[in-house]
Amino acid sequence: DRQPTTMAVSMHDVVIDALPYVDQGYEEPGAREGALALVEEETRRYRPTKNYLDYLPATDAYVFETEIMKNEFERVANRQPMEMLNMKRYELPAPVSGQKNDYSAWLECVNNSMAQLEHQNLRISNLELLQKYGANAWVYQNRTLERMVAQGQKLLQNLRKQIQEVNWRRKNDQTTAGQEIKHLEEKWEELVRKNFEIETACLHVEYGINTVKQYKEIQSADVSSTTQNTSTSAPAPVPESEPADIETQNDDTSVTDVNSSVTDDISTTEETMETG
Repeated sequence: DRQPTTMAVSMHDVVIDALPYVDQGYEEPGAREGALALVEEETRRYRPTKNYLDYLPATDAYVFETEIMKNEFERVANRQPMEMLNMKRYELPAPVSGQKNDYSAWLECVNNSMAQLEHQNLRISNLELLQKYGANAWVYQNRTLERMVAQGQKLLQNLRKQIQEVNWRRKNDQTTAGQEIKHLEEKWEELVRKNFEIETACLHVEYGINTVKQYKEIQSADVSSTTQNTSTSAPAPVPESEPADIETQNDDTSVTDVNSSVTDDISTTEETMETG
């Protein structure tokens, strides 16, 4: 019989007893339906009574959240509207009518105008830098992305090669194991057949020996009764060699018949086994 391979997975033991590259019958009608029926039956009977993932560490889903993300999630959970962008810092308002003669109000407006002017100067400087170095930076970024893509493709090819090697090694191992299993099965069948033949021959020989013994006993009884009858009556004279020849002939005929019967039975048994 095939010995299953045991593989420990986490805290549970999974018994694998299959050689997909060697086993036959997967494409037969009804094989797939039967397998799906077994899976469905086991699914109905499977009722986990405890958490089968308890050996894994607890997951921390909030490890990457920042304070801004937490506040935003809380706002969404409380169904509050999102705050609008404050565009006041981009405006240049004059002092209100009640502060036309207020020096501090005009000073605040001037500072705001200077800040807006500096912001526009900064934007112009960024645009000039982008116009001067942006094209080269974009090309460098594209080259970096191409190198990353090439590295990813190389890693993918290595992984596919490893998977192919694993599948090839699995197929080679299963084919070798399948040939060994087939050889052992044939040897086992041959030994069983030989044992059956030997047991059958022994039974037939035993039957022949018992038959000869019974014949000898019957013959001895007949000879004894004939001797007793001869002593009581006067039979015609018979040559001394004739009874011995007759007895020898009868013994030879009986043994020949028994051997023929045993041979016929053995031949019939072998033909039955070959036909089966």
